[in-house]
Amino acid sequence: MITKDFLLLLGMSLEVPTMMGELNDIIYEHLAEALDKLPNGFPRTPSNVEIRLLKKIFSPEEASLACQLGGSMETCAIISERIGLSAEQAEAKLMKMAERGLLWRADREGKSLFRLAPFVVGIYEDQLESMDHELAHLVEAYLANGGAAGIMKPQPAIHRVVPANKATKSEWILPYDDVKAILMGSRSFSLRDCVCRVQQKHMGHECDFPLRTCLSFSAVERPSDRDSVSREEAIAFLDGAEELGLVHTVSNVMRGIGYVCNCCGCCCGLLRGITDWGIANSVAHANYYADIDRQECVGCGTCRERCQVHAILEDDEFFVVDRQKCIGCGLCVTGCPNGAARLERKPDNEIVPPPVDFETWEGQRLRSRGLIR
Repeated sequence: MITKDFLLLLGMSLEVPTMMGELNDIIYEHLAEALDKLPNGFPRTPSNVEIRLLKKIFSPEEASLACQLGGSMETCAIISERIGLSAEQAEAKLMKMAERGLLWRADREGKSLFRLAPFVVGIYEDQLESMDHELAHLVEAYLANGGAAGIMKPQPAIHRVVPANKATKSEWILPYDDVKAILMGSRSFSLRDCVCRVQQKHMGHECDFPLRTCLSFSAVERPSDRDSVSREEAIAFLDGAEELGLVHTVSNVMRGIGYVCNCCGCCCGLLRGITDWGIANSVAHANYYADIDRQECVGCGTCRERCQVHAILEDDEFFVVDRQKCIGCGLCVTGCPNGAARLERKPDNEIVPPPVDFETWEGQRLRSRGLIR
């Protein structure tokens, strides 16, 4: 049933006659447009599967509210005036949507502020609890039919690779790549299931890697919950992820990193940009590259097995690194049984520093997508 509040949310007169199906389609079309105006992007596809995807995640009322928000944090007072609800009504709805990851929320000077969350990284990652067979297949169809290219091709990339700690030399690792140092400065830690592996499991793909590999952290002390781990456990987990052969990726910024994804090439959406969809820069490569000493290589093939992006090639019973494909993760180095593989820092003229912070990243991304000058 279409309620008075619902029509007011849409800015429509109560006398406007409309069919529910047509109304819903208009709402979700507007939401898709709003999401695509964010720096991360949410491109339309020929199949229009993205509308079915949004309908699966958002109720019509949630979609009608979300499509009226953008990428700037706003107070409830401003939002409530725009959507025609009281501040109390608006805040109640916004809080519920933020709890589900549909919106982002921040507290400033005792006030709650809200903005529309991007699809990736944002809404998709917060669907861990609601991921099921239908949602998994809708996400897959969207990515495969143009969604992946539209989200992952624009630069700067959403994520960047940081090298395995045991593959680097302390004297030349760049400060923004030292994840352990970032962890040492954090106070709260959480480890939960990887939404990409959960999604692929619903697709029928059984990954050899464990599910619980998504590590987040904060400089703020937070209440413990079922996913909480200690700093010592977080650091031990990162070491274990490297031993397993998982690629560390983080937000593509210098400051404000709050999580480390530990990725495999068969499940991770961003690494699959390389392995499945041919998007070479779907993730920003680390400022390092691997090299294998032919004199020391015994041809065991461990490096090739551990490489998540197929950058190791066999050459006359030895193995070599394809520099163009190497993302600088260092997994070949940490797995090499006799030290033939090494990680080298790129020359200064090849180093590409990430944007300073998220605000800078968003501005660069909007410009690269032609949304601002």
